[in-house]
Amino acid sequence: MPQTVVLPRTDVWPALPYEAWKDTLQTLHMWTQIVGKIRMELTPAVNHWWHVPLYVCARGLTTTAIPYGVRTFEIDFDFIDHRLVVRTGEGEVRTLELRPRTVADFHAELMAVLGKLGITVRINTLPQEVPDPIPFERDTTHASYDADAANRFWRVLAQADRVMREFRAGWLGKCSPVHLFWGSLDLAVTRFSGGPAPVHPGAPGIADSVTREAYSHAASSAGFWPGNAMFPQPAFYAYFYPEPEGYKSASVGPEAAYYGAEMGEWLLPYEAVRTAPDPDAALREFLETTYAAGATLAGWDRAALER
Repeated sequence: MPQTVVLPRTDVWPALPYEAWKDTLQTLHMWTQIVGKIRMELTPAVNHWWHVPLYVCARGLTTTAIPYGVRTFEIDFDFIDHRLVVRTGEGEVRTLELRPRTVADFHAELMAVLGKLGITVRINTLPQEVPDPIPFERDTTHASYDADAANRFWRVLAQADRVMREFRAGWLGKCSPVHLFWGSLDLAVTRFSGGPAPVHPGAPGIADSVTREAYSHAASSAGFWPGNAMFPQPAFYAYFYPEPEGYKSASVGPEAAYYGAEMGEWLLPYEAVRTAPDPDAALREFLETTYAAGATLAGWDRAALER
């Protein structure tokens, strides 16, 4: 009989200090943008840009099936064997090694691999939602890859994805999948009240057309973000658009949660979840209380929308 392997809690929710792997994070961010843009270019557009993200899978991240004419292919990041795997519906498999290499090198090799498989795709090679973007084909600045850190990042995403799916299951209304937006590299799930929202005022580094489509309807969003130079720590977040009056001073748990005025979001440091006696319960409390506070204040029809 197969035996169940039980990992220590510290391995299930591994440490992910931003400063220790920021160079790898920045490189991996650019690699996910390349793969994500390939999916975006070839996949039919869906409301709120739901055709754009990547998804957590059993070994890393996946595009899921991408149509190419009557053909199908997919691209997966494997953070166990540290390969990028391209599979086609005809049974062909090609791999790229995930190792220290420049973004330019990664971009060139992936496009060459697709070409050999008879797949031609042109993408906008300017990165999105990052300061001082460098076109992929010219980016020799980002070239780090710490395999252990990449694996820990995926393991954090896998746990967050699992709990966030449980949270998503309690919703009867319109709701996004749990998916990874490669623009800001955050894992997100978004509930919608069903009502329209005011025109979004826009966000730095993002085209108005993008934010207006993303926030065309009243939404409650939550997720996980690994951090960046301006906010150098991984954290869970939650926000409403539009934000109801009184949301920033609402009663939210667990105790480590706080409202980040600069970001306009409730935040819960990942470290507080990881080290909690019951990490799942701590994250569930954050997801549920931030949603419940906002939905009540915004007057959402909770009785009709919640299961």
